Amino acid sequence: MEGISKKIYLELDAPTEEDSRSDQKRILDSLEKDGISAVMSLAVIKKLYPLCELADWKLTVSLGWDGSIWQIVDVEAGNTVCRHYGFAVDLGSTTVVTRLVDCETEECLCEVSQYNRQIAFGTDILTRIFYEKDNEAARKEIQAATVETICGNLKEIEEKTGISSCKEGIQMVISGNTTMIHFLLEMDAFCVFSTPYAVHADAPGFLRGTDIGIPIKGYVYCIPGKSNYLGGDIISGMLATQMYKGEEISAFFDIGTNGELVIGNREFLLCGAGAAGPALEGGVVHTGMRACDGAVDRVKIENGKCRCHVIGEGKAKGICGSGIVDLLAELFLNGWINIKGKFQPDKSFLIQEKEGMLCVEYEKGLYFYQDDIDEFLKTKAAAYTMVEYMFRESGISMKELGRFYVAGAFGKHVSKESAITIGLYPDMDREHLVSAGNSSLEGAQKLLLQKELLNDIEEILEKMVYVQFGAVGDFLQMMVAAQAIPHTDMERFPTVASALYTLRTGENRVQCSRRTTESRWIE
Repeated sequence: MEGISKKIYLELDAPTEEDSRSDQKRILDSLEKDGISAVMSLAVIKKLYPLCELADWKLTVSLGWDGSIWQIVDVEAGNTVCRHYGFAVDLGSTTVVTRLVDCETEECLCEVSQYNRQIAFGTDILTRIFYEKDNEAARKEIQAATVETICGNLKEIEEKTGISSCKEGIQMVISGNTTMIHFLLEMDAFCVFSTPYAVHADAPGFLRGTDIGIPIKGYVYCIPGKSNYLGGDIISGMLATQMYKGEEISAFFDIGTNGELVIGNREFLLCGAGAAGPALEGGVVHTGMRACDGAVDRVKIENGKCRCHVIGEGKAKGICGSGIVDLLAELFLNGWINIKGKFQPDKSFLIQEKEGMLCVEYEKGLYFYQDDIDEFLKTKAAAYTMVEYMFRESGISMKELGRFYVAGAFGKHVSKESAITIGLYPDMDREHLVSAGNSSLEGAQKLLLQKELLNDIEEILEKMVYVQFGAVGDFLQMMVAAQAIPHTDMERFPTVASALYTLRTGENRVQCSRRTTESRWIE
């Protein structure tokens, strides 16, 4: 399997009067014998003397694919083939995740993440876009914040592994939505948001890492997008799941600050995307945080008390996306919030007023507020409505699906039952719901290791037919209906109705059936 980088050990003949070829030509000729046509950068040419002589002509060359030809990006003394590293990056609008990959063994050696430093210019993408619109200085600020986030991850990886990106990293693959790539490349992203939605660049290809401030020897490849709201992160997801090669019809839903959806198989790919919001990743929640040590990631209400699991088993510092979904599901099933997501103070002593607002103390000293719930319900409604509309548009029913992939860092650990309970996922056969994890990152790593997938990307882009959700006449009306828990139409969620019937007794008991009316549930 051939990746987008190579390390090749060469044992060359020393120059003689009979063979006076240059150092450069000796290396290029040796590579040609192995079937590799390559060119050499000026930086490498200047490094050849005295390195070749000191190494007794035993050298390792590092090559990076630039989209057209192999570029020799470094030369080292001796055999260093076993130290062949690359990086895969998921450039999310809320969280940036970076993997160090051993390109010889294909093993992930380290994975780190941090909040995107762009957040300083707005928690949501639109705020950032308006901040940098027609403002060159602001674009430079956002580009610098983007690169600083990636470099921060690279520094953390070096601290953990001793492997330096600038000394040993050859190539990097970055997967991100169209806006993130515009920000990374210091381009005005207002075109993503404004009609006619013609973006400045959707396939920047291979770029010198040092040209954009990323300290690696070779090139950064940005996975191309399909449209303004459907970027490289979802193309990367296609590479990860391979659903574009399958016979069975599948759905792919990448849930994050943006929601991106694809339905199809090897014959067709119907796709669409829209804003969901940072609430799914813990953003804009008072005590929200990313999924790391100290984050509550699972919640259960037992005997009137919240039981929380904390990542790292230490003291809770906040709550991440999967914990929020669990918490809302448990609050609803136990009657602490109603179908509209409003707190019911008479149902628990843990519901109290703080800072002029109702909230629940889910862990000692940590509170989840009414406006946290309201914000989250808007986000989950947007996500559910995307799915509902796309299935309506395609004429495909859930029963026809082979698999429903749920992707995104958020979807990796979220409980299927909790997500269905609050109406984030459709109520369907659980075996058909498949967690694809951070498919944006997985696809980036696959491409780092499989150069042939560059051809598959062209195939995927050709197949895709894009649906603009903003042009859907009843989309907002559908969203309002989906803001209820799990939905104003309970017939869509029969298993949730069944769970409520089982859990609620006495005065709170509600006789449920698949024909339960909205009025009964609001009561």
